[in-house]
Amino acid sequence: MQRPIFLQAALNGDRVHPGAPRSPDAIAVAARQAVNAGAHSVHVHAFDNEGRETLEGVACAMVLKAIRSFCPGTPISLTTSATIVTNPAQRFSMIEAWSEMPDLVTANQGESGIMELCELLLSRGVAIEAGLLTVADAQAFVRSGLAERCRRVLIEPLDEDQDGAVQHAAAIEDTLVCAGIKLEQVHHGYGMACWKVNQRALARGHGIRTGLEDVTVLPDGQQARDNSDLIRAATRLAQAQKLRDADLDRSCEAPEGSYCPRLRS
Repeated sequence: MQRPIFLQAALNGDRVHPGAPRSPDAIAVAARQAVNAGAHSVHVHAFDNEGRETLEGVACAMVLKAIRSFCPGTPISLTTSATIVTNPAQRFSMIEAWSEMPDLVTANQGESGIMELCELLLSRGVAIEAGLLTVADAQAFVRSGLAERCRRVLIEPLDEDQDGAVQHAAAIEDTLVCAGIKLEQVHHGYGMACWKVNQRALARGHGIRTGLEDVTVLPDGQQARDNSDLIRAATRLAQAQKLRDADLDRSCEAPEGSYCPRLRS
């Protein structure tokens, strides 16, 4: 039996789009819609009263409580991005003051102070999604020894060029494989490259992420109305890949010596 393909919805970030939620209630509604569309987890950013991204404890707690009210049991991943608070010590202090803990955080491994932050959050029972944006990030992650304590890795190349993003994702993955790291992988890109990176990941049996933080258009280039539009599109991609995999499995059930597509070089 094939295992379910993990699908995470990245609901907002700094994306400017009519469907990108900012308030706690709007984020919670978007989370429920994404889960109903097929997402297994949601990744979110909190915003202050002026509409700016924040890591401040009260704002983050309001978002977490709202989502948990609307989507009980759905794992919530919260950002810790240094693009929001650039000073590592200030970021650490703000997150240290959190009273409501997310289920997981994304922790970009190329950022200054990230190891100390991961140690803090692990000590509080928060799972780590290790963000790898570059091969250098992946190499630093390998050296850190953190892998065995992480929930999963996020392979998230920043390249706008679709082919470049796919090649970059492959290089990051190769770095992990060569180091013997067998953590669950979730792949995504940005803009139209997101779909190409997703497709490559699905073909390799990995999880994927999509949502308005990452992309605002559907695979056919049409504008997405909201996060649930993107999640439904990703679900269709995953279902199509499952059908292809099932066809390959059937073709490999032929008598010994027959051609099996899975064994092609």
